[in-house]
Amino acid sequence: MITEKLKLIKSGKLSAEENVKHFLNEIEKNNQNGKKINSVLIVNENAVNEARAVDSKIKKGHAGKLAGLGFIVKSNINVKGLVCNCASRVLENYVATYTATAVAKLLEEDAIVLGMANMDEFACGSSGETSAFGACKNPNAIDRIPGGSSSGSAASVAAKFCDFSLGSDTGGSIRNPASHCNVVGFKPSYGSVSRYGLIDLSMSLDQIGPLANCVEDCEIIYNIIKGKDENDAISIDYDNKAKQNKTIKIGLLNVNADAKIWALIRNKVNEICGKKKYSVSDVKLNHIDLGIQTYYPIVYVEFFSGTRKFDGRKYGYKIEEKCGEEVIRRILGGSVISKAEFAGKYYRKALAAKKIIRQEFSEAFKKYDILISPVVPKLPHKLGSKISVEDMYNYDALSVLANIAEIPGISIPCGKIDNIPVGMQILSALGNDENLLRIAREFEE
Repeated sequence: MITEKLKLIKSGKLSAEENVKHFLNEIEKNNQNGKKINSVLIVNENAVNEARAVDSKIKKGHAGKLAGLGFIVKSNINVKGLVCNCASRVLENYVATYTATAVAKLLEEDAIVLGMANMDEFACGSSGETSAFGACKNPNAIDRIPGGSSSGSAASVAAKFCDFSLGSDTGGSIRNPASHCNVVGFKPSYGSVSRYGLIDLSMSLDQIGPLANCVEDCEIIYNIIKGKDENDAISIDYDNKAKQNKTIKIGLLNVNADAKIWALIRNKVNEICGKKKYSVSDVKLNHIDLGIQTYYPIVYVEFFSGTRKFDGRKYGYKIEEKCGEEVIRRILGGSVISKAEFAGKYYRKALAAKKIIRQEFSEAFKKYDILISPVVPKLPHKLGSKISVEDMYNYDALSVLANIAEIPGISIPCGKIDNIPVGMQILSALGNDENLLRIAREFEE
């Protein structure tokens, strides 16, 4: 846990330099050698020097809240001076010229960037296999996918390459790999964390968030990176404080998922409800089965629009000439949907469906404090397995709902099936992030 590590550093029993060197040694030993996790694409060569500077600040008594901790950043979030390639040959040698707000806030508290994480190329994927620099592996099920698109961020935490990491979540890209890799992944409410510095997949859905070993660690990081940012017009300060409800009303979302996964989750919920005397009941929302059909038209159009800057003149190479299959699929899909003869018909219909789903969740949270479901409807497939595009997209069927409704969601470990990790998804109302984290801690315990 972060709090325990910080106590060691503050007491002098562990230095920032020792902490950083330990992680860099683990990365060197197991990222490309040893187990070949391949979760880290770029190592910060200046990390040890930065740690020494933090040690100096600690001795002088004016170090930040996270002094000496090491973290890894998804390769679509800019860190000045480090290659930010989105795991693509298109931006293979692109060095960031500025630092994302979320990262800058962590640096201000004297956390140290260890490196940049592997991911699905341009965040297009749900498995961690579409990276141009090779698939990322799952440290807790080495022959299985780690999930995506924040595959390296989750795998780096699971492999003990860092104290925590940052990812981005468009339709489950933090929660999906957190579930598969047996770590905690938190997607905050839309707008609660600045997206300035994020090379986004879909501007109306994306959110930066933390991945860590426990809920408390995610909460610590979230409380530092959250807040209004003048560089991000949609960023907002939510002032909803955690409520100390004695009786929590829990709704189990009526969604399709593997029976073994549901059994694991129901057992966990019943166990907690028995101890805490919380009420639980099944909940059916009328339009959430349209999640995938709503999500992908929005993603296709917004991704196509966002990639027009990758024309080979300012940023790397022309994207259509260097990108992988899944990226080109989304570009072509977005270009077709965006054609003048359709006059925005399909995009507008998807936005209308998004509004309906968002309203349904808003009404549900008038009755329930939290809603619970699996994160992913099935177990992760084996690395290299040939699965259909439809099956790959359906990995996101349950996680896209939080992004569509703009609400906070978290994945916490729930157990294992055939030694493969399974996560539980907990959702709460828009802006109710602190209360969600409080309840998630109870389920984690």
